[in-house]
Amino acid sequence: MESLGTMVSFFSQKVREKTELIRQSLPAQVYRSVRSMVEAELQAGTVSFSRRTDSGCRTLLRLHRSLLWLKLMLEGLSEGPDAEGRFKTPGELSRDAYKVALAPHHPWMLRQAAEIVFLALPDREYFLQLVCVQKQEEATPVLRIIIHALSVVHTRTQRLLAKYNMLELP
Repeated sequence: MESLGTMVSFFSQKVREKTELIRQSLPAQVYRSVRSMVEAELQAGTVSFSRRTDSGCRTLLRLHRSLLWLKLMLEGLSEGPDAEGRFKTPGELSRDAYKVALAPHHPWMLRQAAEIVFLALPDREYFLQLVCVQKQEEATPVLRIIIHALSVVHTRTQRLLAKYNMLELP
């Protein structure tokens, strides 16, 4: 994400901060897995279902939504042109993914800031170079591997968060 420029690096910094918050919120020996973190925080009363807290579970939920955004954006990038032979720009793909994964959970001001970021994203060729390819035909198989890995993580986390009714933590 940082290779996409300063506008996007702000968001990658937020991801790093959230990851660090999870690492610091409980002793490392408790975090054998995401499930053990969730269970430990529930047992300790760290998670609140009615008010905002700095729990690892709440932070995990935010990262989980960001992962969905990335997955959806890469799915769009892996697709070919539309019926008119036009590829969507990375900004359009990011906007579409954002509307599904993150916008419903963001206040108006942050949604407006995201729109500016979408306008500043580099072109499709730049994104293809990030996955070490030159053409769309080469990118699709590489992106599908990445998308599959993201999907596995997202699905497992989704199931776990749903099991404990944590998909809408404040």
